[in-house]
Amino acid sequence: MPFRKKNVTRLDSNYMQQYDAYIERQKRKKQRVIRRLVLFSIVVAIAVGSLATYHFNQRALYEKKESQYEQLQNEVATLEKTEQNLKEEIELLNDEEYVLDIARTNYFFSKKGELIFKIPEEDPSY
Repeated sequence: MPFRKKNVTRLDSNYMQQYDAYIERQKRKKQRVIRRLVLFSIVVAIAVGSLATYHFNQRALYEKKESQYEQLQNEVATLEKTEQNLKEEIELLNDEEYVLDIARTNYFFSKKGELIFKIPEEDPSY
C-alpha cells in the first residue's frame, strides 16, 4: 500500500507561532550545546596532547641523565681506587727502606761492598 501524502492544513494561530518559536529555540540551544562540547573536546585534546609530549620528553631526559649518572659513578669509583693506590704509594715512599730498595732495583745503586749483576729478562734461546 503506497504512502499517501497527508494534506493537513496548518492553522496560523497564536499557539502555533509560539510552538514554532519554542522549537526554534530548542534547536538553537541544542546547536550551542554541541558547539560547546566540540570546543571543550578540542581544548581537552590539545591539553592531553601537550601533557603527553611533555611527559615523554621528560622521560627521555631522565633516562639520559640516569645513564650519565651511572657513568659518572663508575668514573668516581675508578678515581677513588686510583686515589687509594696513590695514598698507599705515598706512604711507602715516606719509608726510607722502600725508597732505597727502589733505587737499588731501578737505578743500580748498591750497598757498600755489594756487586750488581744485570741479568737479561729474556729467556735463553737454547
